[in-house]
Amino acid sequence: MIKYLLIFSALLFNLTSNAQGFGGSNSSIDPVQWSAQVETNEADTYTLVLKAQIEPEWHVYSQFTDPDGSLPLELEYLKADETYTLEGPTIESETETVYSDIFEVDETFFSNAMSLTQKIKVSDESINFIKLILKYQVCKEVCINEERYVIFDIKKGNGKVLTDFNAFQSFGEIQEKVEEKVAEIEPAAAVVKQEKKQDLWTIFFLAFASGFLALLTPCVFPMIPMTVSFFTKQSKNLVVGRRNAILYGIFIVVIYVLLGTIVTGVFGADALNALSTNVWFNIIFFILLVVFAISFFGAFEIMLPNSWANAVDRKADRGGIIGIFFMALALAIVSFSCTGPIVGTLLVQAAAEGGLAPILGMLGFSLAIAIPFALFALFPGLMNSLPKSGGWLNSVKVVLGFLELALAFKFLSNADLVLQAHLLEREVFLAIWIAIFGALALYLFGKIKTSHDTPVDHISSGRMVLGVFVLAFTIYLIPGLWGAPLKLISGFPPPMNYSESPFGVGYMQGGSGGIASELPKEAEYGPYQLITFTDYDAGMAFAKAENKPVLLDFTGKACVNCRKMEERVWGEPQILGKLQNDVVLISLFVDLKEELPEAEQYVSETTGKRVLTVGNKWSDFQIKNYKINAQPYYVLLDTAENKLNESVGYTPDVAEFEAWLAEGISKF
Repeated sequence: MIKYLLIFSALLFNLTSNAQGFGGSNSSIDPVQWSAQVETNEADTYTLVLKAQIEPEWHVYSQFTDPDGSLPLELEYLKADETYTLEGPTIESETETVYSDIFEVDETFFSNAMSLTQKIKVSDESINFIKLILKYQVCKEVCINEERYVIFDIKKGNGKVLTDFNAFQSFGEIQEKVEEKVAEIEPAAAVVKQEKKQDLWTIFFLAFASGFLALLTPCVFPMIPMTVSFFTKQSKNLVVGRRNAILYGIFIVVIYVLLGTIVTGVFGADALNALSTNVWFNIIFFILLVVFAISFFGAFEIMLPNSWANAVDRKADRGGIIGIFFMALALAIVSFSCTGPIVGTLLVQAAAEGGLAPILGMLGFSLAIAIPFALFALFPGLMNSLPKSGGWLNSVKVVLGFLELALAFKFLSNADLVLQAHLLEREVFLAIWIAIFGALALYLFGKIKTSHDTPVDHISSGRMVLGVFVLAFTIYLIPGLWGAPLKLISGFPPPMNYSESPFGVGYMQGGSGGIASELPKEAEYGPYQLITFTDYDAGMAFAKAENKPVLLDFTGKACVNCRKMEERVWGEPQILGKLQNDVVLISLFVDLKEELPEAEQYVSETTGKRVLTVGNKWSDFQIKNYKINAQPYYVLLDTAENKLNESVGYTPDVAEFEAWLAEGISKF
């Protein structure tokens, strides 16, 4: 019984003197003084030497002491077998062995002085540093568990023993950091490339679909049989007629792609992308799209000067390839009142993407218009299956007008989000969309008519089906006024926390039946009422206090893909649970226009531009530290600001994002 009381007393004292166990002593007692050095043997072979002076009456237990007694010394060589190999065991200097009455085993330990030597063979010539973690127990009347961090510089022949783990992580890692940055840049570039690839394909297919819609307008559709018939009759034979009609289609593509190229050349690929979060850009295009919509409703027509069309017609009369080109140009000019608003909308969307998007958008749009001309020229008999021109063509224009009007408010919402003016919050935006699509449904059902609609006794089955779908979509939007997530349109309306009732209608923060979590200092509620920091330093300080990893979220107020991630991925239970409990969320908005205090403004080392706003600051921070400027972009960090795994961008696959989160959290 006395033996067990002694064991319990020793363990209790040990726990109170060092609550962290092998995590490092909290005591000011430091009876062991360490030093480290490196001896060079032959090529690529070194001997690592650790020496210690131990104060009188204290002793350190050997790595070979009986584990049923006091804790044996442990040596953990980091990255062994990756860049170097251990040649045999770690050799100890002279030890003593004494029987322990407490543990009833023989215990082996060092007194006064000790040394440890380990031979290694380096397989990677570029390696400079060998790092190890040393854990040991030192005892006198009490025992203390200690942990030391050792770095050997094999090129200089010396070493350093540290007590601070953070310093251990960063010390002598210049070369390793360079390698990490190179590895970082490659996946980051891959993320950007993949996102751009997705965005460009989206632009292309949207443009292609818009081209078909333009084809069904009164300015373009009637010209298909007229143009094909003209080429067939005016040509010497059927083969020449078909060749000319195909050339006509090719020139249509060339003209529209040339327009996209001019837009890119004038504004610059990067400049267009930068405009996407510019307040004035979004307001101007809101006005422009509203004007387009009113034009489609029949209030007026947007036309190019008649003199342009007359001049082009005279050129087209020349015949030959030059004449065919000018006929295609004449089509573009004459049909501008119908295609102009669609082309303008496409260029606006493409401008938000930047790069080659305007060119690719015009390619998709023009292909959709040109293909029917070429197809019907090759197979004239197909024209018999075309519906006759009539009032339905005007209905297409009106439907496009409603869609243009709905899209216009997305641009106005972007400006409002960037300014944080709260004039177009989620409920107001959804109310406007409900009104627009509700009116569109009534129009399709024949309950609303424009001044130039053709009177009809009944509506067609196609129009009825489309009306039902639009009505269903309108009804789907209504619960959004009371807090429904509306994942089908995620990214278009303002986020759920940017609303009059961010906790949902009928719920009040801190009220009965509401959310009653206390916000830490300098934090705010983000999506799904997640506690979110919008300042990096404040978030990191909180993470260190809570001992949690950090999810660094580079985002934007007007970032569509950021909202899609939050609404379609973050809201899933398996993701939301981790965001609520396992990480500290820091969201850095790169498009905030709030000016920094003059003392905090500076010239960026990476871009050379002056950083004036909060958004500029976080954008520069992202470029400087992660060599990327794309949103969304997610980084998992430990409390020492080291990356836990590879960063990711837009990841709409829930399982993939969950696996990425779990991997980083498990490494913390």
